[in-house]
Amino acid sequence: MTNPKQQTLAAVDKRVDRSFDDVADHFEKKVYGGLKGEIRLAVLRRDIFAYVDKLSHHLGRPLRILDVGAGLAQIAIELAAKGHSVVINDISANMLIKAKANFEQLKMAHTDKNDFGEVSWYVCPYQQLTAKLSGESLDQPVEKFDLILCHALLEWLAEPVAIMDFFDSHLSPEGALSLCFYNPASFEYRNLIMGNFNLLDSLLSADAYQADNKKSLTPNYPVAKPQVEQWLQSHHYQTVAESGLRVFHDYAPLKRGGHNDPEAVIRMELRYSSQEPYKRLGRYLHILATR
Repeated sequence: MTNPKQQTLAAVDKRVDRSFDDVADHFEKKVYGGLKGEIRLAVLRRDIFAYVDKLSHHLGRPLRILDVGAGLAQIAIELAAKGHSVVINDISANMLIKAKANFEQLKMAHTDKNDFGEVSWYVCPYQQLTAKLSGESLDQPVEKFDLILCHALLEWLAEPVAIMDFFDSHLSPEGALSLCFYNPASFEYRNLIMGNFNLLDSLLSADAYQADNKKSLTPNYPVAKPQVEQWLQSHHYQTVAESGLRVFHDYAPLKRGGHNDPEAVIRMELRYSSQEPYKRLGRYLHILATR
């Protein structure tokens, strides 16, 4: 008879990196088709763009930026529009098709196309990216980046801790890592508010958050913030900024007062996203770290 430990190990062995190739349209609409996506991008822009300007000024040049597991790559595309050189990667060809379309649309809206930095696209798992960046040559040095964006990827990886070595290899000595990941505490807190106690009870005997359907965008294997912080510490990173994305919007089942004003919601989300204790309630957490 298989014991619980063996069952858990078997479940881990069955994990694979998730691709959204088959649900790219659903992803685009669900994640970025409304106010939730606007809040997410507003907080990330606030955290990242100011730091990029500061680092670029310090280095005296545009930055070399990598967006790994980029999805629709909105932040990376906007950084390219500011003149930085960007490499955009995702495991899903369909997601990058959408990202490329967004990039071309943004470029057409600019009067001076020369303002844009160089943009390269790589469709592959991140584990294959190092070789592709070097042209499959073992003689080429590993390419370094001043900023690595890794947004909403950890929770979809079979072995999320393994990507830390990838960051170590590709981050330049003065570079920064922008790590955004799903907050499992927010899942539990929201279900407490909604009274879904049976669901929470079921998690006590499960090794994963079980999605209701194949289109679900709730990660089955999210990584808790203390675990991520431990990984960063063990790889000699220090946090320079952290924020919560959607620290109250998702917890309000009754939309009243200011909740009916999208601009006011974004303004308040920005205000509280970097404040204790509210930032810990974000549905996603953003950590900006350096080595």
